Amino acid sequence: MRIRDGVRQGIGVSLIALMAACGGGGGGGDDGDGTVSAPPPVATATPTPTPSASSSTTPPVIGWWRPGATATTWQWQLTGTLDTSYAVTAYDVDLFDTPVATIQKLHDGGRRVICYFSAGSSENWRSDDAQFAAADRGSALDGWVGERWLSVTSSNVRRVMQTRLDLARTKGCDAVEPDNVDGYANKNGLGITAAQQLDYNRFLAGEAHARGLAVGLKNDLDQVAALEGAFDFAVNEQCHEFDECAMLKPFVTANKPVFVAEYKATYRSNSGGARDKLCATSRAEGVHTLVLAEALDNSFRFSCDG
Repeated sequence: MRIRDGVRQGIGVSLIALMAACGGGGGGGDDGDGTVSAPPPVATATPTPTPSASSSTTPPVIGWWRPGATATTWQWQLTGTLDTSYAVTAYDVDLFDTPVATIQKLHDGGRRVICYFSAGSSENWRSDDAQFAAADRGSALDGWVGERWLSVTSSNVRRVMQTRLDLARTKGCDAVEPDNVDGYANKNGLGITAAQQLDYNRFLAGEAHARGLAVGLKNDLDQVAALEGAFDFAVNEQCHEFDECAMLKPFVTANKPVFVAEYKATYRSNSGGARDKLCATSRAEGVHTLVLAEALDNSFRFSCDG
C-alpha cells in the first residue's frame, strides 16, 4: 500500500551511492523475454505459519525466477474471488488467503505466482499476528485499520518473516511482494532510519532468494538506486499520478520489470483522454501499468499492455 502520512525522508544521491551494495546474484539466468530456465515449483498443502527452528536455517537454493522487463505482464488481485482468466505472465495474490489449489491452477495455465504479504506492518487479522511482541509494534498506519508499523531491527520480526517466506516456498509461490518496506519514510513511532531500512530490505531479499523465490521491491522510491541490485522486479503504486516513475528507471535499465498500479478516477473514466495519455507514457517508460480499484478486488481493470 502507498503510505505518505509524513514527510518523506529525502536521501541525497551521493548518500545512496555510498550505501548501495551489490545484491541478488546466484540466481538462474536472466530471461529477457520473460521466460525462465526452471519450471514453477510444485505447490503442497500447508498449515498456517508458525515459528519453527528451520525458519532461520533454510538451505540455499540455486536459481529462482528472473522475469524480463519487456514481456512480463501482470495481474494484481488481493481480495475477492480470484479471476484466473487473464492472459498475463504473472499473478500477484495474497500469500495467506490464496489456496494452494489456486496457485497450482495458475501454474497449470503457465502463469507465475507472486505472493503478497506485509513485511513492515502487523495486521491484526493475520493468523500469525500474535507472534509479534508489543515492542515490535509502532504507530498505526494512517488510513489502514488494524495495522501498525513493525520494528525492522527486531530479531523476532525477522523470524516471523522467515516463517512467512517458508510458507511462500511451501505453497509454491514463484516470488514474493513484501509490502510496507518504507517505514523509515513515514511516521512509524519506532525511530526507523534509512540505513536500518536498507539493511532490513536486503535481509528480506536475501532470505527470499535462499528459498528459491524471486522478490520485488515495493514502493520505497528513495532507496531504489541502493536496492535494485538485490531485487528482481519492482511494484509501485501511483508513480504516474505523482510523477515519480523516473525514479524506477534503474530496474528498467537492468532489464527487470516494473509493475505499476494507478487508482485515479480519471484514469478509470478516461476523462479528457487521461488513461490514453497514461498508457502512452507507461509504454514509453517501459513499465507495466494497470488501472485498478484501490481495494484490489478486480471490480475493474484496464491494462496499458493492451
